Amino acid sequence: MQSMDDQDEHGDIDTPSRQEAAKRSTLVSVTVNIGLTITQVSVGILAGSAGLIADGIHSLSDLVADFVVLFANHHSQKAPDDDHHYGHQRYENAASLTLGILLLAVGVGMLWGAFMKVQQPDAIQPVKSIAIWVALGALAAKETLFRYMLNIAQKVRSSMLIANAWHARSDAAASLVVAIGIGGSLLGYPMLDPLAAMIVGFMVTRMGWGFAWDALHDLMDRAVDEKTMQAIRQTLTETPGVLGWHELKTRKAGDLILADVHLEIDADMTVEQGHDIALEARRRVMEQHAVLNLMTHVDPIRISSPTRQQGAS
Repeated sequence: MQSMDDQDEHGDIDTPSRQEAAKRSTLVSVTVNIGLTITQVSVGILAGSAGLIADGIHSLSDLVADFVVLFANHHSQKAPDDDHHYGHQRYENAASLTLGILLLAVGVGMLWGAFMKVQQPDAIQPVKSIAIWVALGALAAKETLFRYMLNIAQKVRSSMLIANAWHARSDAAASLVVAIGIGGSLLGYPMLDPLAAMIVGFMVTRMGWGFAWDALHDLMDRAVDEKTMQAIRQTLTETPGVLGWHELKTRKAGDLILADVHLEIDADMTVEQGHDIALEARRRVMEQHAVLNLMTHVDPIRISSPTRQQGAS
C-alpha cells in the first residue's frame, strides 16, 4: 500500500513518484519494442510473412509512441509559469492525441498494404515455419508488457499511461491474429497471412481513432464523468456553512480537474466568515478529489427568504 508520504494533496501518488513510475514503465516498453521491431521485421522478410512484417511495423509505431509518452511525462510535470498559470498537465492530453493520430496513420497504412496483397492472391507465397515461433513469442512478450504497464498506470492513476498500456494489449491481440494467420498459411491457406495483416490494420485504426477522439474532447474542455461530478457535489454539500451551490463546472487538465462553482452563504455573515467558508469548501474538494484548482464565487442569500434548492444548476 502506498504510504501517506508518497501521496499528494489530491490523494494521488506524489509527482516525483508518479513521474519516476511513468519513466520506468515506458523505458521497459521501449526496450521490448526495439527487440520486437528488429526481430519481427527481419524474420517477416526472410519468412515471407506480410502479417509478421505488419506486426513489426506496429511495434515500431509503439516505439515512437513510447518516446512521445516520455516527452509528455517530462513536460507535464513542469510547475506553473508566466505563460501557463495552471501548469502543463495538458501535455498528457496532447500526447494521447498524438498517440491516437499515430495509430490511425499506421493502421490505415497497414490496411492499404494488406489490401494490395489480397488483390493479387496468385502472388502470395506460403510463409516459412520460423514465422509462427516469432509470432507466438511476440504475443507472449506483448501480453506480459501490457499487464506490467497497466499495473503501473493504475497505481499512479495516469490516463496517458493507461492508454499506452491498452495500446500494448492491442499489440498482443494483433500478434494473436498474426499467429493465427501464419498458422493458416502453414496449413495450406496462404491467403490467411495477408488477411491477418488486414485485421491488424483495422484494429490499430480503430484504437487510434478512439484515443484521438477522447483526447480531442479533453483538449476542448470536456467535463468530468458523472460519478466524479456527483462526488464533488457531495463534498460541497457537506461543507459547513454552505447553504447551497450552483453552476458547478469542470474541465480536464491532464489527469487533474479545474472547477468553478457558486456557493450560497448566509448574507448576515461577515465578508471574512463567507471567505473562510469558501476556502474550506475549496480545501475539501482539492483534498478529496483530483482537483487542481476550485474557483469559488460567494452568493449571499437570506435564510429567512425562500432559497434556491441546494445543488441546483
